[in-house]
Amino acid sequence: MPIGKSWQLLTKSIWTKTQPDFSVTGTGMKPLGDQSNQSLGRIVISVDAMGGDRGPATVVAGIARSAKENPGIAFLLHGPKDELEKLVSKRPHLQGRCEIRDASDVVHMEDKPSHVMRHGQDTSMWSALDAVRNGEATVCVSCGNTGALMLLSMVRLRKLPGVIRPAIAVLWPSRNPQGFNVMLDVGADIRADEQDLLRYAVMGASYARNGLSIARPRIGLLNVGTEEHKGRAELKAAHDLIAAHSDKAAYDFVGFVEGGDIPGNRCDVIITDGFTGNIALKTGEGTASLIGDLLKEAFAFSLLSKFAALLALGSLSRLKKRIDPRRVNGGVFLGLNGTVVKSHGSADETGVAAAVGLAFRLAQNDFSDKIAARLALATAQIEAEAGTEGQTL
Repeated sequence: MPIGKSWQLLTKSIWTKTQPDFSVTGTGMKPLGDQSNQSLGRIVISVDAMGGDRGPATVVAGIARSAKENPGIAFLLHGPKDELEKLVSKRPHLQGRCEIRDASDVVHMEDKPSHVMRHGQDTSMWSALDAVRNGEATVCVSCGNTGALMLLSMVRLRKLPGVIRPAIAVLWPSRNPQGFNVMLDVGADIRADEQDLLRYAVMGASYARNGLSIARPRIGLLNVGTEEHKGRAELKAAHDLIAAHSDKAAYDFVGFVEGGDIPGNRCDVIITDGFTGNIALKTGEGTASLIGDLLKEAFAFSLLSKFAALLALGSLSRLKKRIDPRRVNGGVFLGLNGTVVKSHGSADETGVAAAVGLAFRLAQNDFSDKIAARLALATAQIEAEAGTEGQTL
């Protein structure tokens, strides 16, 4: 492989808006139209075929790849029926396992969420979410406009009882054995008070438990220092709330953590508000891109450095696989009456398959129901302690 090409691959590895590769082999299944398959544990995933940068052909290729790896999946695919039928007919692994729902309109990346809310009833994104709302599918997967997807998800699926602000959870490469830390919120809402942060802790712990198989996740609260007297008033209040609920919510609270702990091994879940989380996320992306460019320049500096790059190609290939965003694609919307997985808009076939694989694993583990149960318990405990039972917090 040419040196320039190898470093192009490395510098394209933006690693922060990602989830682990969840390719899971399920059990066999009959055609989608056979309703008796529901008793066999078939999991139906609702997929928005439109809105991604690469178009519906890439989405269909991705779900076909996932269907080949996971025989226990069936799909509801949303978009222009005539166009999708042609694409699906070329994929043998989708035959009998993919039902197409006609949706003539598309949510574009530049569309304002408020406009989509008012005029998006005929879009593939709206249709995909309604399939989860109506109980026809367990999870929704979309590569589309993040802001529109979050707003539509809150309106069509509704928030879980007690949740004021949903969160977007992503995985951050870390030194932990699982290779990633969960971080939330990274942009669903720029605000979060102490009760929101407690709910983020409960949801993040459930995600780590069901998505990364961590029996008792360690929770850290992001702050400007680890000392208990530092930080804003809501952070200090959240510190005490999260600590008080650790035993009943089955997590360990390690206290305040700093920015340097995000990729570290001190905790498994980092809790913060969406403003801080999104800045940290974008800073990480920019830093990764800068380091890649600087390394590329260094290896291209002289003939000797180019030769060193050739010798290092094997190590670079392993590094690329370790942080390849296509294999670990998907951010999860938490706090809704249903699970929504947001794929990168620029995801290719591998990335779409990874997002579907993540959705499949979460559905297998009854992720939405488990989060709802944990949140209900936390809300009841807060209300009892505050003497305000029946009040929505």
